[in-house]
This record gives sequence, structure tokens and C-alpha cells, in this order.
Amino acid sequence: MSGRECAGRAGRWLDVVAALPQWMRLAWWGLVEPRLPGRPPLVVHQAVVIGPEGVLLALREELRGWELPGGAALPGESGEQALRREVLEETGVEMGEMHCVAVYERSGFRPHVARIYRCDYRSGLPAPSGETPAVAWFRPDEVPDSLFPWFRGPLADGLAAHPQPVTRRESQGFRAIAAGMRIDLAMRVKPGAS
Repeated sequence: MSGRECAGRAGRWLDVVAALPQWMRLAWWGLVEPRLPGRPPLVVHQAVVIGPEGVLLALREELRGWELPGGAALPGESGEQALRREVLEETGVEMGEMHCVAVYERSGFRPHVARIYRCDYRSGLPAPSGETPAVAWFRPDEVPDSLFPWFRGPLADGLAAHPQPVTRRESQGFRAIAAGMRIDLAMRVKPGAS
């Protein structure tokens, strides 16, 4: 093994060690914070953006893996306004028409409600941001293996384009946490893995 390969491998493992504090913050965020007294229920809005090149996905920064862009509304913002803002901030892409296709009621790790919207691409080139180090279009039949599993159902619902929103109930337990950590580790240890 050459010196460069050795240094590259050591650097990747240092990246894994450096992730430990991030994982601890994520554990607090998902297990403790939502259960603190007075915390309002979390509602997030996620976009299945359909464009000529496929479906838009964003690479998450702190837990590395691909996800649907989106986020929570700011005070005074509607879900649709929040989604437009979040997608533009995270990806550089503006959306056209959108409609809600699913509502996920999730318990367990980070209990929340996720409203899933099917959105038409309007303009802009995918560009990374501080929250998303990579943004890319993927053909629906070629989404990366490193798409977090809790986004697979919402992606399928967005592609199905239900005329009325469907409601789904899920529990995010140990299996979901382990799958997320496996994806994160693979992305850190094997750069370019998908």
C-alpha cells in the first residue's frame, strides 16, 4: 500500500471518529429533545421534485446519506412556503406546482409528522449548500442505495402521485437507526459510495 493510500484510509477513519460527537447530538435530537416538556409536535414538509432528469435528492451533511429536500416551517410560514424556501436553500432549485400526496405520522426516534409533496421542477441548477454538500438528479429506478430508508416510502408516494393524500403510520425504531448509521459509515469510509 502506498503512502497516499495509507493516508487516505487513515483520513477516512479519522472522519468516522470525528462523527462521534455528531452522532451523540443526533441521539439527543432524536431521543431526548422531542420528549422535553413544552415541545410542540414537529411537522416537516418534504419534496419529491420531479424534473426532466428524474428526482432531486440532497446529501445530508451531519448524517451522510441521500434524502428528500425539505424542512420545518418558520413562524408565520405555511407548509408550502416553507417547502419552497427549504428546497431553494438546500438545492438551488425552484419548484412549480406542488400537491400533498402523503402524510407520515412517525413515532419512536424523533416523533414527527412528515407532509410529502409531489413538486414540479421550475428552474435552477442543483447546487450544494451548507446543509447539503451534494445535490443530484436520479432516475426513479436508479436511486442510490444510500438513500435513507425512511425516504423510500415517501419517494414512492410522490412518484405515485396520489390524487388525495394517503396517511401512513410508522415507528422509527432500532432498525431505522441502525440502517441510517450503516449508510453514514459507508459514505464516510468509502468516498463516492452511493
